[in-house]
Amino acid sequence: MGFSVLGLVVSLAIFAPSLLLIVFPPRPRLESVPTPLVLQVFERVGQVLCVTVPAATAPGGVVWWAVVPTALAVAVYWALWARYLLSGCARSTLFDAVRGVPVPMALAPVLALFAAAVWLQNPWIAASAGILAIGHIPTSVIAARHS
Repeated sequence: MGFSVLGLVVSLAIFAPSLLLIVFPPRPRLESVPTPLVLQVFERVGQVLCVTVPAATAPGGVVWWAVVPTALAVAVYWALWARYLLSGCARSTLFDAVRGVPVPMALAPVLALFAAAVWLQNPWIAASAGILAIGHIPTSVIAARHS
């Protein structure tokens, strides 16, 4: 345990863009899609862990080459958010595939967190990202099928 400025930066870089949904809600609005409770629980627990664990656990060391894949995954995620805003907040852009990659807005933050786990030599971030992946990716696939 211990505070990590780099972990805090990772958490903010990945989760702050989600706040855009409050100010710029999707059009048409998101509908409630039935998803298994177990996926909902994994997704919510994973979100909480991925916001708190990177900042609340000290790095085991820093592998500087791994900052590149972390930054790349975050940049892709931000570009996907820019696409959402530039589309006029079209709901479909939250789930549409990009270049054949399904639900990229669900995959990019998970990949960024796994890369950050390598960068910061922190297995707790990797475990948190794994929990998030178990819930967030399938939930997004289900939502994509209903949009």
